[in-house]
Amino acid sequence: MQIVFAGTPKFAVESLAILHKSDHEVIGVYCQPDRPKGRGKVLTACPVKIYAEENNLRVIQPEDFSSEQNQEILASINPDIMVVAAYGQILPSKALKTPRHGCLNIHASLLPRWRGAAPIERAILAGDKETGISIMQMNKGLDTGDVLLTQKYLITNDDTSESLTDSLSIMGAELIFNALNQLKELKAIPQNNKDAIYAKKIVKGESQIDWHQSAENISLMVRAFNPRPIAQTNAKAKQFESKVIRIIEAEEVQHESSKIPGTVIEQSKDACYIATGNGVLSLKKVQLAGKNEVSIKDFNNAYQLLELS
Repeated sequence: MQIVFAGTPKFAVESLAILHKSDHEVIGVYCQPDRPKGRGKVLTACPVKIYAEENNLRVIQPEDFSSEQNQEILASINPDIMVVAAYGQILPSKALKTPRHGCLNIHASLLPRWRGAAPIERAILAGDKETGISIMQMNKGLDTGDVLLTQKYLITNDDTSESLTDSLSIMGAELIFNALNQLKELKAIPQNNKDAIYAKKIVKGESQIDWHQSAENISLMVRAFNPRPIAQTNAKAKQFESKVIRIIEAEEVQHESSKIPGTVIEQSKDACYIATGNGVLSLKKVQLAGKNEVSIKDFNNAYQLLELS
């Protein structure tokens, strides 16, 4: 089939690559416009655009996909099918009907659980033990279309959003390849809307740790917000009055404490235990504002924490 692909982040690259290397033909690649990044605010291409240009694929970057002009461009390309993976724009009804076989979405959850923008982060944050990939026939709703294929993935206690994204991107690529090759045989299964849970977009304000929460919930937060926006807390130490510390890695430990949440229970050569609302959190890797991330051993060699808030 002749395929138009729409995706933006790293998650989508595996799927684009497997389709590009297959017997199908990718005749156009949609992605978000270049955005300013870094301290210098330099316009930067997204991972999907980088792959597409390296492989001489046609790249289209509309600011607003819903405009009449952009929908005419899609119609002129005349695809058999459109494959969407974390594109970042809502496709209008007309666009969904343009390809002969409609539009398939590679969604990083077991629908109808975690519809929406941040299914990977929300699954970890909720303490889910499993997630997966759903190949969905897109309609005008937000991840509400019929499901064609699913595959489960067990979330480990070490998974962060970054590692889970990498694993699901590979699974998604394999599943969309299988879906296209079996398209005529696949049965479309309607979602049960009563079971739907929405994965709203992660905002930076969520990254501030509340030490009155349990050690389990805070450790889930640390994993869910890695690599962004990164869980953080205000810290006081003998060497400084107040600075922000980003918690890159941490885990709940079996350690009794009745101290006030945020209290430093123990800071030894290679351990740092913090009291929480329920249980104790062991810091493993941290980053002080303006510094590189370091192991807790290296951090302890330089600073003596007094409290976190």
